[in-house]
Amino acid sequence: MNKKYNAIHKLTDNPFLNLYQMDALDTKGKPFCYYFASRNDAEHIKIRTKSIQPEGIVIYAVTAEEEPRLVLIRQYRYPVDAFLYELPAGLVDHEETPGMAAAREMKEETGLDFTEYTGGRECYRRPYFMGPGFTDETSATVFGTVSGSISDAFVEDTEEIQVVLADRERVRQILTDERVSMRGAYLMMHFLNGKEPFAFLEA
Repeated sequence: MNKKYNAIHKLTDNPFLNLYQMDALDTKGKPFCYYFASRNDAEHIKIRTKSIQPEGIVIYAVTAEEEPRLVLIRQYRYPVDAFLYELPAGLVDHEETPGMAAAREMKEETGLDFTEYTGGRECYRRPYFMGPGFTDETSATVFGTVSGSISDAFVEDTEEIQVVLADRERVRQILTDERVSMRGAYLMMHFLNGKEPFAFLEA
């Protein structure tokens, strides 16, 4: 493969997310500037490590009922100044597994207790790139069930979250009428496809 860039420069110094500039080369070798965001420091951006280790997780969780409901959150998102429907999600802390991160994030965002479901094909749990046109971030999906009571006692002051336990009719209405995150939407579509909420993991 032809050389695609000459150098990478870290332009910001933020503890959560940073902007990088690549001295990139087009298909004819002509230089141009390309910008991307990363949660990683300059030594650990994925263009250097070639890792797909997930920075984050999204949680597909259902209630343990005869007619399961999907755990959704309606969260205020600053970049769009609006509430979006999403699945609970968050970052994987140092030395956490995705399952450990899911249990912690579920408790923080909803107050519910999370039990990981490990059935089905492992390929659905591997990390995938979020938006490679602008970030090197990867995220893994964790599946499971919830129990306990909804509580906002653990929600951070910078987060405004409403918990929604949605049956299939409500999920269909949300997908039809509401603002929804992309990864949330795709997992909500799987929830609608059949009575058994984890059946698609066997496909």
